[in-house]
Amino acid sequence: MDTVNPSENSKPVQKINIRTMAREDLAQWLEQNNEPSFRAKQIFEWLWIKGADHFNMMTNLPQSLRARLEESFVFHIAEVDIIQKSQDGTIKVGFALHDGRTVEGVIIPTSKRITACISSQVGCTLHCSFCATGQLKRDRNLAFSEIVDQVRGLNRLALDQFGRGLTNIVFMGMGEPLLNLEEVFRATEILTAEEAMNMASRRITLSTVGIVRGIRKLAERGSKFNLAWSLHAATNAKRAQIMDINKSNPIEEVVEVIKEFYAHTKRKITLEYILFQKFNDSEEDARNLVSIAKEFPCFINLIEYNSVEGVPLERTTPTRSRRFLEILTDSGLEAHIRRSRGHDIDAACGQLAGKNNDLNRLLP
Repeated sequence: MDTVNPSENSKPVQKINIRTMAREDLAQWLEQNNEPSFRAKQIFEWLWIKGADHFNMMTNLPQSLRARLEESFVFHIAEVDIIQKSQDGTIKVGFALHDGRTVEGVIIPTSKRITACISSQVGCTLHCSFCATGQLKRDRNLAFSEIVDQVRGLNRLALDQFGRGLTNIVFMGMGEPLLNLEEVFRATEILTAEEAMNMASRRITLSTVGIVRGIRKLAERGSKFNLAWSLHAATNAKRAQIMDINKSNPIEEVVEVIKEFYAHTKRKITLEYILFQKFNDSEEDARNLVSIAKEFPCFINLIEYNSVEGVPLERTTPTRSRRFLEILTDSGLEAHIRRSRGHDIDAACGQLAGKNNDLNRLLP
């Protein structure tokens, strides 16, 4: 909230960020101010379809209402700040938030699709040892409007750079989406609303380290989003060495709640598994992963590790990767090796850490 300078003998007036309000809240505010509730739909359209960033743009509202909105509310918008382009076409974007903080999003183009990788938190609380974001402290959760702003900004950039908009959204950027679930839900309501961005739920993926209570909420809501589980080791002993969350959310508990999710949604799970040299890339590790993957319908992404400064883990060799993959596919599982994208600009998996604050713009 912003504080307006008080006049003499008056208290400071706290202005609310209008972009955090649900349509029902807008309707209630309008009713309290003797305005017709149908104006809420008009304001919603200006905010989330037409992209208004000040009240004077809302030309189908009476001037008196626009003035009253100006007195009561402010706009906080996550603005595209810094843009970097990789040699492979991947684009990383830094978004400046209203409080001076920064989050990052990534555009990953291929011949068939354009995927936006977006953030759900400023920093992260999970401290996964191999992840650059995990080395940051979590400053705060993102508001749903800041999540939507990332998608809108990346979509505009994709249209400008590639002549086509986003086809897919993955919550795989900074933060853990299931630790900010209510704001993520509100964001996805905007992203999937027919009158807003109209993105199909099946084109949105939530990636989680395995927060049992969060996955259960997804299951109970019957959410039709795709779920990706960042597993990265197939035994509790190894996983706890690199992911603190495993101590409170062990593999067997996550497996059981994922079964619940599948029973409610019938959405195939993606298992994500970074291959670290001589840590989790042995034939025994592969067989342990097979045992987990047989518990529910899934697809396995084997991921090339992207080095992070100060982390002793290393990318496995192509020979060991191929043998690992062979064991999975010979067991009847659907799996492939996902090639790294955007490594040269720290935009690849596990590399988002707000570094581009100090970089120059690389795109006009």
